[in-house]
Amino acid sequence: MKVIVTGSQGFIGSYLCQELLDSGYEVVGIDNYSKYGKVNRPHDKHENFKLIEVDLSGSLKDLEMWMLYTPSHPLLSDADHIIAGAAMIGGISYFHKYAYDLLATNERILANTFDLALALHKKYQLKKITVISSSMVFENCSIYPTPESAIQSSPPPSSTYGFQKLSSEFFCLGAWEQYKLPYTIIRPFNCVGVGEEEALGEEEVYSGNIKMLMSHVLPDLIHKALLLDKENKMPILGDGNQIRHYTNGKDIARGIRMSLESEDTINEDFNISSSVRTSVAELATLVWNKIHGCNPVFEHCDPFEYDVQVRSPDVKKARDVFGFESEISLEESVDEVIQWMKNRA
Repeated sequence: MKVIVTGSQGFIGSYLCQELLDSGYEVVGIDNYSKYGKVNRPHDKHENFKLIEVDLSGSLKDLEMWMLYTPSHPLLSDADHIIAGAAMIGGISYFHKYAYDLLATNERILANTFDLALALHKKYQLKKITVISSSMVFENCSIYPTPESAIQSSPPPSSTYGFQKLSSEFFCLGAWEQYKLPYTIIRPFNCVGVGEEEALGEEEVYSGNIKMLMSHVLPDLIHKALLLDKENKMPILGDGNQIRHYTNGKDIARGIRMSLESEDTINEDFNISSSVRTSVAELATLVWNKIHGCNPVFEHCDPFEYDVQVRSPDVKKARDVFGFESEISLEESVDEVIQWMKNRA
């Protein structure tokens, strides 16, 4: 079975490609390295992986030649599924610096991805599109834990990134209503793991007097703990009571793959997440203990303007429908990322 993965060289995309390849799928990645620049991914040299380096926010003409590659060796036309994961995204600082570009670029990427999926569905054998949305669609939700059905009553997101992710879900609804293209919507919550680099064009943001690394909380906290002595205070944004469900990239990728394999996921939406609530202060304490062997004293810094106080999903639907539960503990994830960051220093 062949799967097209847009955003294949990104953070979640890399985990997803490896999961699919390990499970016996043939994978065609589409990416233009716009987030990190040229990076090497573990799946790059796999015999069942092919990469099309193209900008999905541009013209589809570049992709049309690949769809008609040759009758005997089609690259896209014999695909069974497409997973739409490509997006302009960085850390939370992107929400401020690129508010318009995030909306405009990601809408173009999404429209082109759906046009490709519709062409493959009409002319060839594509069965379904899976859209990687985001927990940010629940940015202004006040129901916790948040079930998938809360999308019907939640106020729209405040950030253009969250709003565009909500728009991606309406692309699914529209393509089904008009063209009967089956879909699945996946909302990952707070992916953690190795391979997250600093995005090109990332705004310089400081926490205390330390430049934030990647604007993602786990690598940022590890970066600070490795730089500071245990006698120093550890800077954290806000009061540290922000709630997240940190989910290892391998678990998220496995959940997406499992949703692909279940007929019961067609035209449904799912939260893919760990069930464990963790505050930023608890995560920071775990990191500091791992590196320094003691609890930190916090220096509380101003939070981001769009920082969400609680992101806490209800995970029962994915468990009940296709049997997904996260398996990798936060402690295991922290150990993994600490070692990775030490090795790349």
